[in-house]
Amino acid sequence: MMTPMANSSPRQWKDIAWLTALGSAGILLLSVGLNYLLLFSEALAPFGRSMVTAILLPVIVGGPLFLFIGLQRTELVRYRRELNKSATFDSLTGCLNRTVFTSMVERRATRPESSGPRSGAFLVIHPEHIRSINLRFGLGWGDEALRLIASTIQSSVRKEDLVGRIGTSMFGVFLPGATEDDAREIGDRIRARVAQAYFAPKGTADTLTISVGGVVFENELEFEDMFRSAESLLSGVGRQPGFQLSHLHN
Repeated sequence: MMTPMANSSPRQWKDIAWLTALGSAGILLLSVGLNYLLLFSEALAPFGRSMVTAILLPVIVGGPLFLFIGLQRTELVRYRRELNKSATFDSLTGCLNRTVFTSMVERRATRPESSGPRSGAFLVIHPEHIRSINLRFGLGWGDEALRLIASTIQSSVRKEDLVGRIGTSMFGVFLPGATEDDAREIGDRIRARVAQAYFAPKGTADTLTISVGGVVFENELEFEDMFRSAESLLSGVGRQPGFQLSHLHN
């Protein structure tokens, strides 16, 4: 892994060298000037003048320097936190992005041979009429509809469940350990809450609807198998608001 210093360009190194030289020259001039002024002070003994120099210079130089370093360190931590967040979460909806969501589902849905069978459910959620909303009210309101649907999904699942944005207008929900009854209850709850969500683009009340396809499994299962099986059920509801759930025997 390349370090930031190794990636610095010759121009950046030149700027660093100039800053170092000017900073050192400034501190040197400050030290010489202070000692010169104190040399002619009759109010202080030689020991007192040396103590003033020893205390004052670190305060004048070290205080601003360490304040600057501290602020830069805080900014770097914030930047890294935002970078990690942007690499993990979808910027529009706040859900896990597809790459991270897929990886986390794969880890939870697969098992070592000694750990026993894994069970759970996987839901694919497709918001309806997003294209119509975009055409009627503009892309901004389409994005707002997706954000509202995403937040409703997140508030409707359990703490241990995973929610990811896996397509332009498609969400995935992984329910570890869920039974068929659990999956059906959660899917119905998501659909009901999305339909009840207040959405009024340009002051015109509109109802948001979703289609849900889901599979329940009892053994180790790859993400793509879960996704294909759940997505195929969406065509079973004709891309109309509905909920289809099947039990996948693997």
